[in-house]
Amino acid sequence: QVQLVESGGGLVQPGGSLRLSCASSGKIFAGSTLAWYRQAPGKERELVARITPGGSTTYADSVKGRFTISRDNAKNTMYLGMNGLKPDDTDVYYCYVGNYDRWGQGTQVTVSS
Repeated sequence: QVQLVESGGGLVQPGGSLRLSCASSGKIFAGSTLAWYRQAPGKERELVARITPGGSTTYADSVKGRFTISRDNAKNTMYLGMNGLKPDDTDVYYCYVGNYDRWGQGTQVTVSS
């Protein structure tokens, strides 16, 4: 079964940057819409960013201008670049492959001084 493995989370100070990665064990990225979601304890999972097979992107209003989603189909990897991080960005971040309805295990991002 294809698995998604995320990395790059951690603790960062407000205003700092992180880059999340999501690698697939199989070739499922090409032709799929890819997305990053995040979820805080007791809250629903929310869409952070989405990228279509053609490269069109969509962002939540709260992260526009600060976060960048990208994909590398040849490497079966997707990324989320995060700049200007705020304490409100503290969440568990999940990658998602739409065509296969497949989720990553989640990676914790904590923004705190």
